[in-house]
Amino acid sequence: MNKIQVGDTIPSFTLKDQNGNDFDISSLLGRKKLVIFFYPQDGSLNCTREACYFRDLSDVFDEADAVVIGISSQSVESHKEFADTNRLKYTLLSDAGNIVRKLFGVPGKVFGLIPGRVTYVVDRSGKVVYIFDSQTETQRHADEALKICLLLKRTDVSQINQKT
Repeated sequence: MNKIQVGDTIPSFTLKDQNGNDFDISSLLGRKKLVIFFYPQDGSLNCTREACYFRDLSDVFDEADAVVIGISSQSVESHKEFADTNRLKYTLLSDAGNIVRKLFGVPGKVFGLIPGRVTYVVDRSGKVVYIFDSQTETQRHADEALKICLLLKRTDVSQINQKT
């Protein structure tokens, strides 16, 4: 299992979202910055805290022109219930066979028994610009990702100003 590193291009993948629709990550490349967070399980205490904190910051992520995507191995139905119960405004993807988790090289924790919690910030071109890996600092995933997205937005603005 090769781990995705900063500077790598994310792999192409398609998964079902919480509504049962196919979600192709390539549909966002070139258009938006991406915040892709892998989490262990719908409904667990820490995962709910993390997901709700991303929800609470969703307007600021929108302003930074970033799309938030959560990925775990639970079913579409589980994701739908989790999203509805917690009023999540962003996409949750069902990685039932942990195929995408393996493509990214997200490590398991506690002897591989618990799926890892890792967040990737990806620029418009599909390159990973930041990775945050912490099983326990759940809210810091959103804080770190938002900080990077805001820095990228500032870079975007300065590049636009240089062209004019």
